[in-house]
Amino acid sequence: MRTLEQDAKTCGTPWPFTGREDELELVRAASAAGRHGIAVTGPAGFGKTRLIEEALRDTDHVRVTGTPEARNLPFAAFAHLLPDTVVPHQAVRVLSGVRLLVVDDAHLLDEASAALVHQLAAHARTRLVVTAVDEAPVPGAVSRLWTGELLPRLALAPLPREDTARLLAAARLEPLTAGRLHRLCRGDLRLLRDLVTALGAAGRLTAVPGTGERAWRGGLPVTPAVRERLAPVLARCGPGERDVLERLAFAEPLPLRLDDLGLDVLERLEADGLIEVDDHGAVALAHPLHGPALRAMTGRLRARRLTGSPGGRGPALAAEQRTLARRIEQLDVRPVPTGVGEWTVAEGVPLPAGYAAVRARYARLRGELREAAAWAREGLRQAPVDPACRRELALSEDQLAGPADAGDPRAAAGRDVAGDDVHALYESVRLGAPERVAGRLPAGSVFARHADALAHGDGPGLDRAAEALEERGFLLFAAEAHAQAVRAHRDPRAARLSRTRAVALARRCQGARTPVLSGLVLGELTVRQRQVVALAAAGLSNREIAQRLTLSVRTVGNHLYSAYTRLGTGDRGALPHLVEPPVAESA
Repeated sequence: MRTLEQDAKTCGTPWPFTGREDELELVRAASAAGRHGIAVTGPAGFGKTRLIEEALRDTDHVRVTGTPEARNLPFAAFAHLLPDTVVPHQAVRVLSGVRLLVVDDAHLLDEASAALVHQLAAHARTRLVVTAVDEAPVPGAVSRLWTGELLPRLALAPLPREDTARLLAAARLEPLTAGRLHRLCRGDLRLLRDLVTALGAAGRLTAVPGTGERAWRGGLPVTPAVRERLAPVLARCGPGERDVLERLAFAEPLPLRLDDLGLDVLERLEADGLIEVDDHGAVALAHPLHGPALRAMTGRLRARRLTGSPGGRGPALAAEQRTLARRIEQLDVRPVPTGVGEWTVAEGVPLPAGYAAVRARYARLRGELREAAAWAREGLRQAPVDPACRRELALSEDQLAGPADAGDPRAAAGRDVAGDDVHALYESVRLGAPERVAGRLPAGSVFARHADALAHGDGPGLDRAAEALEERGFLLFAAEAHAQAVRAHRDPRAARLSRTRAVALARRCQGARTPVLSGLVLGELTVRQRQVVALAAAGLSNREIAQRLTLSVRTVGNHLYSAYTRLGTGDRGALPHLVEPPVAESA
């Protein structure tokens, strides 16, 4: 999805609309003729306004917006649509001719406007698209829109990490910086944009040699948006509360012990959701933004007094490294907490090459290839000739660019099978030559099951192996196993389902271009369907495709529906992983 329009609630360089394909279709469908509409809720900054703007683009509608300044003025939000003096039943009659009404920031409506919206939903023929912040007090007439089942409710979840990374691609941010911003903002896209803008303006995004990307290391910029999000912390004025919060901030990335802090203070802070206490009595700040923000806002003298000894971070970093290495040996790379390593990189503290290499390998095995390369580069900053980091960087970059001998994967499978390293042996299975390592993989392991299913051309078995790989965190390997199942299935419907699953997993692997995934093709599409799908994959809307190919919007939609059916997917965002280079536009 591509747009150059500017978000009405932010300013600066426009960002593309990214992700939320399913939510986009829900809003479009709910606002179509014959439907009642929809209510979209979520925390501030989650992109509710941008979502409905994108969903209703080129659609005739009337818009009203709640504002805090006018909450006490009757019908303030509708002032541009109603006469100067109006009573409620007259207002309903005046607006009954509006077919589609967008009510933005409905939690800020005055009571009369809120009641009017409810009456329109209950008695008029007006379709309503309503947004509201669900963390704020909402007028009862507004909340009854969904609790009373007048409108379906779409509660927005945070934008997934992979979509956040794609959103930040325009800013050319390297993966570790993108991951840091994602953690700090927790889905707040306005805060995300504010921080990126501030970092760029202050010259704090530095070039990463040889990549064309930029990195952020060091402290958090204290922007107005950061101060606003920190308000619940800054407002703490109870005895000892601010002191405890600052002590926790300067203890990061390590938690403090429950016994070292006042229990009565901790109980108040925990009740308000500002701290978390685990089963072992370790206390930490609940929101990842609060620690960096408090450290950035603390005076130098107090900061010197609060800054603890870094002695505990080295052993904690080594413990994380051992945990990651052990999980690799156990063929289990599901996510594990690694806050010390992330903090070390974020603050610009030198990262041991040994840790960086293990962290890079863990990310690579998970299919997070760009992140793996970034961790390897961090290790090479301190040890430019470290062989483990150089190897991980080369392997990650190979799978991102596509190996030179991708056209003959079985020939490539002849490499890296010497010795008994399980992961090296498994490369032959990934490349389609399981016979080369027959009997050499751990019996009963997920790798061995994949090899056995591939050797026997067992499509369902390959799908089961893929599911087991995904469960253990091997997302790229799971995508490849599903892709291999496509060729093994005798049932075309089963093959299409395997392709869909392969594509969905490949989307999460940061642009992986391995030999097996290169075989995911468009399938049996007509020339026109291939044209439409290729343009949709490039980010064009149905209307833009229609203009490009001189078709009606309805015809474009029909072509896409037919293509989705044949490809076994309904996910527009998956199309870039299915298509080959764009085909010519002639019929």
